Amino acid sequence: MADHAEDLDKKEETSIEKPAEKVHGDHDSSSSASSESDSEKKVKSKPASSPTSVKDKIFRLFGREKPVHQVFGGGKPADVFLWRNKKISAAVLGGATAVWVLFELLEYHLLTLVCHILILALAILFLWSNATTFINKSPPRIPEVRLSEEPFLQVAAAVRFEINRALAVLREIASGRDLKKFLAVVSGLWFFSILGSYCNFLTLFYITFVLLHTLPVLYEKYEDKVDSFAEKAMIEIRKKYAVFDEKVLSKIPRGPSKDKKRA
Repeated sequence: MADHAEDLDKKEETSIEKPAEKVHGDHDSSSSASSESDSEKKVKSKPASSPTSVKDKIFRLFGREKPVHQVFGGGKPADVFLWRNKKISAAVLGGATAVWVLFELLEYHLLTLVCHILILALAILFLWSNATTFINKSPPRIPEVRLSEEPFLQVAAAVRFEINRALAVLREIASGRDLKKFLAVVSGLWFFSILGSYCNFLTLFYITFVLLHTLPVLYEKYEDKVDSFAEKAMIEIRKKYAVFDEKVLSKIPRGPSKDKKRA
């Protein structure tokens, strides 16, 4: 009888242990399944290398970080320079070309042109105003034009700011602290002096205007190719400049630095 009771107790213990093991097994399988689902979510949630981040690492001309349209201000002038509206851009470029042909090729003078335009406009309005009394029609409505003071003040303030900044840059260059900037400015001025000996200011302005209407749109179209070529060119220029700096520029005495002057 005692043996039979012990066998019954063992069977009850094993029967109790099996559901517990089953519960633990289900818990382990559910935890493993949840961990697998969490890992899948983590893998899915990991952002792939976006094309913008890869694109940011690409060398850009002049170190720009914005699109070409935003570099030009992102407004109507940028639309004109980048030919977003071809009719307006063509009209602006055609008007500038007509002005250049009129003053440069036909040798028309600005004062003469302005006077002739005013004479023609006043004659037409004068005759029209007097003719209305004979044909019983209303006279022309000539608008009253008055220029506000605010736009001129804004332009004057902007010009003053740019002039002060240019004078500050020239003063810094003349102080002898930055030899690289000094050579760049002198080279630029020398280039413009040679260019000015071959053409006058109007032609130079027209060439600049045409370049602003052609180079940005071509660069935007072939941006990657131009940036790749510019990167290779900059690497070669830096190598040449390093050699020139080591052999020539480093041996030229420079002015005292700001820290020494403060001390």
